[in-house]
Amino acid sequence: MLEKLNCLSAEGLSCKHIAYILRLLAAEPTVSQEMSDRINLVWSGPETIGSQSRDTSIVVCELFSAAKKSVLVSSFAVDRGEKAQKLFQVLAERMDANPQLEVQMFLNIHRPHGSQVVDLILLREFANTFRQEIWLGKRLPQVFYDPRSLSINTQQKACLHAKCIVVDNQHSFITSANFTEAAHERNIEVGVLLTDPVIAQSLLMQFNSLLTQNILRLVPGL
Repeated sequence: MLEKLNCLSAEGLSCKHIAYILRLLAAEPTVSQEMSDRINLVWSGPETIGSQSRDTSIVVCELFSAAKKSVLVSSFAVDRGEKAQKLFQVLAERMDANPQLEVQMFLNIHRPHGSQVVDLILLREFANTFRQEIWLGKRLPQVFYDPRSLSINTQQKACLHAKCIVVDNQHSFITSANFTEAAHERNIEVGVLLTDPVIAQSLLMQFNSLLTQNILRLVPGL
């Protein structure tokens, strides 16, 4: 190393510049470690020996437990009954304990196959189900849906399929796992946990812009 530094000096590189390069090289492992700490692989299902991933259910619980200001949850499928209540218990308790915590949930509401029931009835049924079988907290989150998921016209029909969590404008969990016990515990699911305010705020802006444009709407009664 010393020989190479002497060569650089002989070729005209000043001691000041050599010292700067050495500081950059010394700092590189620290920067790499910081980047690694901000990105975590998250996994559901069977684990292999030497796996570097974190468990989906544990990551979700930790995110909800640490939330102070805001939580955004998006999911295509959600369990009902005790399974759902267990998945959301930590967040519901966190909301009740902290009046400043705001929670937005973006959930898919599907139309049963062949059903011709008007949208308002399906939305009312979902609101009742949410209160009775999904959420046990005293304070309710804001729950939004995509009206296209209720369309009778198959050419216009679409679903809200995104699965992610954003906490306090800092932490983003993007995953293939729905909010079901099977997806959090047994299915093979993969996701990534990012600690990056730029990514978090970009995700929030995507959802909020859809609200502003009335593409996604508040579920009546929630």
